[in-house]
Amino acid sequence: MNTPQSAILPEAAQHAIYMVINVTDKSPDVVKQCAALPALIATIKTQYKVGSLFASLAFGADYWDMIHPDARPLRLKALPAMSQGDVSAPATGGDILLHVHADRKDIVYLSAHEFLRPIKGNISVLDEVAGFHYLDDRDLTGFIDGTENPQGEARAKAALIDDEPVFNGGSYVLAQRYVHDLDKWAMLEDKVQENIIGRTKKDSTELEDDIKPRTAHISRVVIEENGEELEIVRHSLPYGKASGEAGLFFLAYSKDNTILERMLANMFGISGDGLHDHLMNYTTAKSGAYFFAPSLEMLKKLEH
Repeated sequence: MNTPQSAILPEAAQHAIYMVINVTDKSPDVVKQCAALPALIATIKTQYKVGSLFASLAFGADYWDMIHPDARPLRLKALPAMSQGDVSAPATGGDILLHVHADRKDIVYLSAHEFLRPIKGNISVLDEVAGFHYLDDRDLTGFIDGTENPQGEARAKAALIDDEPVFNGGSYVLAQRYVHDLDKWAMLEDKVQENIIGRTKKDSTELEDDIKPRTAHISRVVIEENGEELEIVRHSLPYGKASGEAGLFFLAYSKDNTILERMLANMFGISGDGLHDHLMNYTTAKSGAYFFAPSLEMLKKLEH
């Protein structure tokens, strides 16, 4: 198995930057800078004596075809837009996704800034979000987030491609930015919120199947096959301003993006049962794209 990029398998650190980038010219400088990211991160870790600094780069389907035309991951494609009734998920695309996380906000900023500095004239940034851990790993809705995340060795099994020899150690990625309507959400009683999420608010205990609605968030995003849950590795964090827009940057790594497709279809009401995730009545997807994060070895070879 090839080595995964460093941001994928560790638990999310206290702070993160998620950045979606478009490449505006065909200069080789961008590809060279991408290949040099692991060395840049190693230098910053040494210089500032930080242990928890992790980074990964992932590439959209069209840009991957341009920089690596000889081989393409089997399931890499563009995210389609999805909608049913009043809920929708846009497909906003992007050439490169940068994900950096660490326990120091300044080091996260420095890493992203130093990565961008030599290539600012070759790119445009579509979205940049600074995520943070909130209380005891809660979303801004007040519920604990990531309860279903695999732990230990199960993280690699869920996140890393193991059935495509050329791309083993890589990962398919889904990135979406959600804006919560926290005022509307706060008007709901806790019991109503719990039925929408499918878990108790205090300790994140999953509601019993006989009382958990089929429209609950947990009911829609937990994908099972032959009685076994198909896991993904979530690296989502809250973001926002106390005085303005706030929400969740959803980031997931998976060895098989058909799992992500099925999850989104369930959430946005296009899975065939006529139902959608009722949490989507209180949050709005503002962006969305699929990417592929190559193994560390493949990333370093991109400039050649």
